[in-house]
Amino acid sequence: MSQQQKTLEEQEEELIRQQSAIKMQSDEIAKQQKMMEELRKTLADQQIKLDNIIGVRGELIQELKNEFDKSNMNIKVDEQTGAITFDSSILYEYSKDELRDSGKEFLGEFIPRYLRILMGPKYRQYVAEVIIEGHTDDAGTYIYNLDLSQRRALSVAEYILDEKNGVINKSAIEALEDILTVTGKSFSDPIYKSNGEIDQEASRRVEFLFRLKDEEMIQEMMDILSEEIGE
Repeated sequence: MSQQQKTLEEQEEELIRQQSAIKMQSDEIAKQQKMMEELRKTLADQQIKLDNIIGVRGELIQELKNEFDKSNMNIKVDEQTGAITFDSSILYEYSKDELRDSGKEFLGEFIPRYLRILMGPKYRQYVAEVIIEGHTDDAGTYIYNLDLSQRRALSVAEYILDEKNGVINKSAIEALEDILTVTGKSFSDPIYKSNGEIDQEASRRVEFLFRLKDEEMIQEMMDILSEEIGE
């Protein structure tokens, strides 16, 4: 074999290797494009679900506002989260966790109206959790107030879930037990006055919050997908 023929064969082999490499790159690009399209479709589907949840949350919050804004119960409904807030002095004496008679009367009026909306046929399928949060002012130590806020939230739950108190019926109690949690926040989330000082009275409060199903999971998935698409 002449040197010229040998060189030609080597060039042909190199060309074949290059063509093979180009094909592999093309296949990989096509694979990546397909994955990107699938990710975009998944992201779009999750966005639709998230938009639906946001819509449900907005409607639910509006119904809560319609129910309580014009009542004489001195209840605040957060327009963004739907959190229900009321002054703890309605429920307890200062630095105590035992419900006052006025607090029991308040819960007897508030809870059925609240759950009629939240646990009604329109929204029940979406509600993953109902949370009772106790909050305190910053007088005393964090641990003292953590214990106090937890005991206060628990006393509300105990009163609501005790059938003999007649706040809600047995079936409603059983449904609520599946999704109810209680927590104390001590003075970790105070309310501030316009001058930047802590509003001690307003900070002593109890909040009712709700969490919708799939809300956090969908948002986390969208964050992950967005990162992958951006890479």
